[in-house]
Amino acid sequence: MELSERIAQVRKQAGLSQEQLGEKLGVSRQAVSKWESGVSLR
Repeated sequence: MELSERIAQVRKQAGLSQEQLGEKLGVSRQAVSKWESGVSLR
């Protein structure tokens, strides 16, 4: 399993939206979306 897939899986299991996860991590929803799509993992 790719890291990007794991991020999405854990987020969904926690019942969080990308927006909510971003808020918890101090990043934008767009950043979470990019992580989950494998575009950027920085």
